Amino acid sequence: MKFGHVPLADAIGSISAHAVRAGESVLRKGSRVTPEIAEKLQAAGVTGIVAATLDPDDVHEDEAAASLAAKLAGDGIRIDPPFTGRANLFAETNGVLRLDRARIDAVNAVDEAITFATLPAFRPVSVGEMVATVKIIPYAVPRAALGAAMAQVGAPLISIAPYARRRVAAISTLLPGLKPSVVAKTIDVLSQRLLPAEAEVVFEERVPHETQPLADALRRALAASPDIVIVFGASAISDRRDVIPAAVEAAGGRIEHLGMPVDPGNLLLIAELGNSPVLGAPGCARSPKENGFDWVLQRLLAGLPVGRTEVVAMGVGGLLMEIKSRPQLRAEPPRK
Repeated sequence: MKFGHVPLADAIGSISAHAVRAGESVLRKGSRVTPEIAEKLQAAGVTGIVAATLDPDDVHEDEAAASLAAKLAGDGIRIDPPFTGRANLFAETNGVLRLDRARIDAVNAVDEAITFATLPAFRPVSVGEMVATVKIIPYAVPRAALGAAMAQVGAPLISIAPYARRRVAAISTLLPGLKPSVVAKTIDVLSQRLLPAEAEVVFEERVPHETQPLADALRRALAASPDIVIVFGASAISDRRDVIPAAVEAAGGRIEHLGMPVDPGNLLLIAELGNSPVLGAPGCARSPKENGFDWVLQRLLAGLPVGRTEVVAMGVGGLLMEIKSRPQLRAEPPRK
């Protein structure tokens, strides 16, 4: 692609790099210079413009953006028609955003003219939400560069995992001093979290914070055929031998992982009972503010795997906003 100032007579067929206003005539940035436009500009006294002239092996920005976007997009993604070298990608369904970061980085590394930006991986998204954009920086890219970027894609690199798990069982354990209103609010907050997935609480029970009563409640919960079981403990889980993990094992379940590198949310338990994942919720799950519980719950609702491998990879970006209602803050508030 040639770029620079060219005489008006030589600019026909090229792309205007800047807007040009001359009398009643306006040549918009990125517009093709037609003979009719050139004649009007010449009549207004314009002798030359800054323009981009494509070489035979160049691909126009819109064509390049559309081609790359089509290659990148997977299930649940809609692509709008390109404009000014940009093709935007939108969610076609409610769910969780899936990405292949390594290969996206490889696409962006091919040529500075080719860029692909996305929302963070595993972010919950809703229908119509923009999730990514392809932007071609200049007015065209060499066909070889576009081909190299397409070769890095292979299979689609961005897709939506739609919500698939709808039935949730919630069990709350009780200790003296825990107000019933706190438990009721916790279930209300959970219900609000489930709304985007069109999921609901199909089983709810409250039992003493003891191993055997909780194990019995877990068995009863399975009779409701839940997709996910959540236990809200009256006391935080501090060890694999604590009440909640012990109850899961007593009911015939298996502990997958305790703890996560997301704060708030450190004290989360992931287990399995029957065919259902079980979450021992951290205390911050009682708050509607985003915390590590949300990260795991949203993936499970979308049917995505969440085990030790996935949890230990959550540390980068895992320091979230403090929830002031937590019993113990991570740091003392500054003194005035």
